[in-house]
Order: sequence, then structure tokens, then C-alpha cells
Amino acid sequence: MIAVDGPAGSGKSTAARRVARALGLRYLDTGAMYRALTWWLLSRGLDTTDPATVARHAKEPVIEVGTDPDAPAITVDGVDVSGPIRTREVSNAVSAVASVPQVREHLIAMQREIIARNTAPGRGIVAEGRDIGTVVAPQALVKVFLTATESERAQRRSAELAVDPGATVTQQEQLRRDRADAPQTVMAADAVEIDSTSLSLDEVIGLIAGLARERAGRAEGQAGPAGRDQQADPARTG
Repeated sequence: MIAVDGPAGSGKSTAARRVARALGLRYLDTGAMYRALTWWLLSRGLDTTDPATVARHAKEPVIEVGTDPDAPAITVDGVDVSGPIRTREVSNAVSAVASVPQVREHLIAMQREIIARNTAPGRGIVAEGRDIGTVVAPQALVKVFLTATESERAQRRSAELAVDPGATVTQQEQLRRDRADAPQTVMAADAVEIDSTSLSLDEVIGLIAGLARERAGRAEGQAGPAGRDQQADPARTG
């Protein structure tokens, strides 16, 4: 398994998807799950800044997330919300929702179940978010913390919000988002930090994929002949 963590706008979603595709693994966007819940709360006129309200309704919507890196759809109560969850309104509200303990407990349990299904022998997954390597899956074979400068991340977030016409993200907004997300955005002690500011997407993908192959090879050597068949492919074990 590969865990890709990092702050908003670091490019982790695109990089994680492309790495999963390159290595033939599944893909999990944990942030989309928090966004989906946020979208559902907003669509019902509920106060996303009130922890008690958010906690009370956290388990009501049925959130399902796909793990195909070529088409990672996400639905809420059977409705595809892949586009609606990327609006500026959702982006501005998701940090408050994600900070509610009951929300985190509920969605982290779902994320761990998805990861467990996709890390059986012969399978593997790339999961991206903010605390995959520290909380959701500390057992991950490969842990990457992807970052970039504030200005670069603000530009990337503006591009991500393209579904919201005219949306741009200022550096001040980026700082506010970073502060709100700080409690959940922690680099694991054994993670490899990659600053993507001056790197192309292909370069980032190459670094992560190379790290995965290196760690998988090392694990295969330590496992010996008996475990080589199971660990033959990069990051296909926990």
C-alpha cells in the first residue's frame, strides 16, 4: 500500500491517481468522502460550522467511493457528486466538517475497510489524504508527504475549482485553509517528503513509483522465497 498525504493544493490527488494507474493499483481519495458529506449537509441547509449538527447527521447519507484510478466516482445516496463536491462552497466548508470527531471516526472506519479489501494478497492501493500514513493506515509500505509553496498550491487549488466559474484562491485563503486543516495534516515520521513546487507531474509520479518499487523489492528480499510470490508487485502488501 502507498499512502500519499499533504496539504490542500499540493497535487496529491492527481499524483496518487497517476501512480495507481502506472503500478496497476486501486486508488482511494479520502478527501472526496469528507467533501461528499459536506455537500450533503449544505444541500439540506444544515449548519456545517456547528459540530453538534454535523455529528448528528454524519451517518445519514450513504457515501460510496470508487477505487478505479481511471474513473474514481463518488456517490451520495446513489447520486454521482463527483462534480458538485469540487465547488468553492464545499471547499470552504469541508475543513470544519472534517474536524468533527464523529465524522472522522465514521469515515476513517470506512476508509480502513476499503483499504483492507484492496490489500489482500496480490492486490494493492494508493490512498491519499491528510493523515493516511499516521492514522488511517500507519502500516503502509510506502508513505509520501507531498507539498509545495503556498503560492503554487493556491494556483493549483484555483485550477481544481474550475467547475465553479471565476473561482480563484488567494494566498490568504490558502493560509486559512492550511490553519483549519493543520490538526489533520501531519507527516508520518517514516514518510518521504517531496516538494513538488518545481517538479513536473511526471517527475513526481516517477519519484513515488520508484520509491514503491524500491520498498517492495526490499520487502521481497526480507520475506525470502516463501513470500516472493505474494510480494512480487510494487506496494501490493501493507
